[in-house]
Amino acid sequence: MVIVLYVAALIAAIAFLILCISVGVTLFTVKDTVKELTDTVGKIEGQMQGITRETTFLLEKTNALAEDIQDKSQQLNSVVGAVKGIGESVSGLNNSVQRITSSVSNSVEQNEEKIAQVVQWSNVAMGIADKWKERKTEEAETIVGTAKEVPAKKRFWQRKK
Repeated sequence: MVIVLYVAALIAAIAFLILCISVGVTLFTVKDTVKELTDTVGKIEGQMQGITRETTFLLEKTNALAEDIQDKSQQLNSVVGAVKGIGESVSGLNNSVQRITSSVSNSVEQNEEKIAQVVQWSNVAMGIADKWKERKTEEAETIVGTAKEVPAKKRFWQRKK
């Protein structure tokens, strides 16, 4: 029986040895995996720092653009206000022109008969002026016609050449 105990102890020792070797091999494998994992995490950390720098740069540019847009928006607001003022001025001018046109139209309607009389009198005056010119022309022709019948005056002195 003692031999059985020795054999059992030997088997247990061999099993323990195999267990230790398996644990050692597993630990060496895990050691390589952990080393690769550490390298990968280091690379990721470097990339994250680069991404952080780029993100910070982009954020600064975005803030600068936002400020620029804000300034231009305020400038555009002043331009829009000016255009609105011009529109109101044009509207006021349009209203004034309409009032003046209406006033002139009303005055013309009220004085329509007077205007017609003025036109008639001006036509009469123009007719009289035309007849007066015709009469003057006839008188001038008559004078020219009688002048041919009258003998020319003799000159008593003549020019020397």
